[in-house]
Amino acid sequence: MLPQILPVSPLLLSAFFMLIGLGISTVLIPLGAAAHGWSSVTLAWIGTAYAVAFTGGSVIVPALVRRIGHIRVFAVIQTLLAASMLLHALAPHPLAWAAFRLLAGAATAGSYMVLESWLNERADNASRGFVLSFYMIVSQAGVALGQYSAPFGDPAAATFYMIGALLFGAALLPVTMTTAASPQPPAGVRVDIAGLFRRAPSAAVGSLLAGVVFSNWVYFAPIFGQRSGFAPVEISNMLAAAMLGGILFQLPLGRLSDRIDRRLVMALAGAVGCGISTAIAFVLPPEPMLIAAGTFLLGSVLFPIYSLTVAHANDHADPSEFVQVSGSLLILYGIGNMAGPQLGGRLMEAIGPSGLFVALAITFAAFGLYAAWRSQRRAAPPADERTDFQALPTGALQTPEIYQLDPRSDETTPDSGTR
Repeated sequence: MLPQILPVSPLLLSAFFMLIGLGISTVLIPLGAAAHGWSSVTLAWIGTAYAVAFTGGSVIVPALVRRIGHIRVFAVIQTLLAASMLLHALAPHPLAWAAFRLLAGAATAGSYMVLESWLNERADNASRGFVLSFYMIVSQAGVALGQYSAPFGDPAAATFYMIGALLFGAALLPVTMTTAASPQPPAGVRVDIAGLFRRAPSAAVGSLLAGVVFSNWVYFAPIFGQRSGFAPVEISNMLAAAMLGGILFQLPLGRLSDRIDRRLVMALAGAVGCGISTAIAFVLPPEPMLIAAGTFLLGSVLFPIYSLTVAHANDHADPSEFVQVSGSLLILYGIGNMAGPQLGGRLMEAIGPSGLFVALAITFAAFGLYAAWRSQRRAAPPADERTDFQALPTGALQTPEIYQLDPRSDETTPDSGTR
């Protein structure tokens, strides 16, 4: 274990510091917007700005890395992330925050691409799966730590924006001080969304809807807690419960999908998500412990659904095509991230805090029903032609480079054709 981790430990440490800062921002930005008295619709546009920039950054940053190198790009984008955090405290205006989130979205995508491409080059074929798993642990631990700390500060004050900026600065140190050679620049990824729709329509539509689900949760779960009168620790408990549910249930759901038609598991996940979201929407007044229990169950499907769509898409692709398929999926996921806040923000503005779970129920229902319908339209590939499920970080923590770490991408198999 130690020999596999030591070569990439500076990268993992940088990722850990950066993800604590990002975890803080995912809670601080929504609560800060609420503290300034901005509406849910205003927050929705701020969220959409971030998603647009993140998706665009995944396409633009590889060219920048090829031009000036990994370390310089990482230094620039961590500086931009730190600056964007500080600017939120200096200029509390919705249009300014949308601009700062544009900056942060592109810089976040760039940070992931640099770290993940570097991890891929430093890991050999034998250790790649272990490095991917350890990277997931580091990612989720960093985000969870940031989410737990942010609600304890005053979101209208500058303190936690400064802490976030300091963490982005700390993320610079391990990478810029490493003596390891900079890796080869990441290759551009060809995206073929039309081909993905022809090959695996359930994966394409599922990825889009998974983005809608996740973006609603990220931007409006803290607002739900705040408007429901939860204490800071209760908001953190609710967010952590959902993440814990995702961690515990991702592999069991994945293994089930290895044994039966994945679309049926996707349909099951959609039904569970719809049912739990509907039940939570009717808990009036919201009781913190009951809501935390509900979000634990909701997290069991909220976080794994993107991994299920990736596995289903890869069932219809050669291992050599995994990275290309992932690029198409992430573009669709990014479009879902752009659209999602518009649904949740408007429903919360119209019917109150429970509008978040109404939005989630609608999206989960669409996700499950489409997967169930497609399972009746085309047979599943034979079990011996399906790839094994691989748990992945949430789509919000991914770029196409993460799929280079997937050990399956080195396999060679006959063309799986279209199904």
